[in-house]
Amino acid sequence: MAERRPRGRVLGLDLGEARIGVAISDDQGRLAVPLGTVRTGAPRDLATIAELVRVHDVALVVVGHPLSLSGERGEAARKAERFAEALRQVLPVPVVLQDERLSTAEAERALAEAGARGVRRRRAVDRSAATVILQAYLDAQRA
Repeated sequence: MAERRPRGRVLGLDLGEARIGVAISDDQGRLAVPLGTVRTGAPRDLATIAELVRVHDVALVVVGHPLSLSGERGEAARKAERFAEALRQVLPVPVVLQDERLSTAEAERALAEAGARGVRRRRAVDRSAATVILQAYLDAQRA
């Protein structure tokens, strides 16, 4: 039997080197929207995410899992796994991994089509990729 997602808002995270993109769902868990970014660096990033979970009454956190195109786990995937485990230690809600292959490319393409350029586009990619990851998770839960 498939595990059911807890009812309530879901937070999506796209891990980057300097920033973590953040997206959040509506209360029904149907639509993901960008929320912002969090600067990387423990333990501040974990504390900031814990505060977002509290403030937005989040029931579940989804962390992008950057597998290779062949599905293998490289260093980035292992880093995401370690980060998800660190979140599990500090959050009162479940934390799951979501395959994020091509999410950044999809986010960049959408931003380019929307006319975002230069610095504005680079800043928006992280939160847009988090939105793509979270929406993929939400859609898979409804399938």
